[in-house]
Amino acid sequence: MDLAKKKFHPEPYLVNGRPVRIAIADDHPLLLSGLSHELEKHPSITVVGSAENSTDLVALLNKQSVDIVISDYTMPGGSYGDGITLFEFLKRRFPGIRLIALTMMSNPAIIRSLMTQGVDSVLSKADSLVYVTGAIYAVLANKHFYSPSVDAIVKRYAADHGANLQTRNLSTRELEVVRLFVSGLTVSEIAGRLHRSKQTISTQKMSAMRRLGIRRDADLIMYGVNANLSSHIVDNRTEALPVRLPDAGDY
Repeated sequence: MDLAKKKFHPEPYLVNGRPVRIAIADDHPLLLSGLSHELEKHPSITVVGSAENSTDLVALLNKQSVDIVISDYTMPGGSYGDGITLFEFLKRRFPGIRLIALTMMSNPAIIRSLMTQGVDSVLSKADSLVYVTGAIYAVLANKHFYSPSVDAIVKRYAADHGANLQTRNLSTRELEVVRLFVSGLTVSEIAGRLHRSKQTISTQKMSAMRRLGIRRDADLIMYGVNANLSSHIVDNRTEALPVRLPDAGDY
């Protein structure tokens, strides 16, 4: 069913007769403000709090009872990572909470990985925030929801015979390592971000390269850019880490 186009019946957002409680997370304050404004239009929705990184999000969820979390996919700087790593953690720690992901990522394998890891709905930041309404109705009805841009990406997935088709051969962990490497992090930095050893990250990176038929890091970066795997990385050291050629320490 094309839930991105489905018209939901305009009933109140209620869980067991009470307003639905939602936590929102994004590292851009402007988007948080816009999302909060959109949600507060509905009297049967309560935004219990917001967070700008995974540390604050988990702290919020430990204190507040929440029905739905709406979180950015790329949200670096927190103790619990971001991307697939964060959503996996949230699903394990808070199994009763429904998860809605916000993303600018356009690689279908990443979207597919989100859904297989228990994310209930995926919204593109390129689409209007009004689609949050459909996503909330959907997850409360135990259904999945894609905003229009994400829905279009998913529909193209089966017909894609280029780089994205190769990406489906990667495991979820390999895909996450490649995404972070292509986005500008070194192997050591990825290990710290994902709370794994440097050796584990190096092994997963090399395994991904073998699956993709790639031998050089420069070619892996080029592949990742072409496959829309790169993301905007921001941390405490700099405004942004640009896509860079590897150095000797990355091998």
